[in-house]
Amino acid sequence: MINIRRATPDDAPTVHSLIRALAEHQDQAWGVTVSVEDLKQMLARPDVTYLIAERDGQAVGYVSWLERIGFWSGQDYLHLDDLYVTGAERGHGVGEQLMRATAEAAGGKVIRWEVAETNKAAQRFYTRIGATLTSKKIGRWQPR
Repeated sequence: MINIRRATPDDAPTVHSLIRALAEHQDQAWGVTVSVEDLKQMLARPDVTYLIAERDGQAVGYVSWLERIGFWSGQDYLHLDDLYVTGAERGHGVGEQLMRATAEAAGGKVIRWEVAETNKAAQRFYTRIGATLTSKKIGRWQPR
């Protein structure tokens, strides 16, 4: 049985491990620069949510999001940051349970996220649960 709960600052080491696992899965481990101490502070913020999925007390996945406001709509929405399920648990409904828990927390608000064009498995999953996928290029700029 899967238990889904909100992560607390005490869960920062577990969250860090899950983030690293996702980055390694995507061949982007180089991109993880957040520390466990940083995560402790982040997990204490009211606008940051991490839900951890556990089986028999072991973390097997997570979903994370930030609360945002859309200036065009004037409405709050959830910006999903990551959805990750460990390899052994994929295909067993954990991702869908995490997304359903996110939908419940959203309370009717729109949930938005990005998915890589090359991540066809994720696109199939999101379409299967009823999401609409649109094309959009994501800009990233870090001025120096």
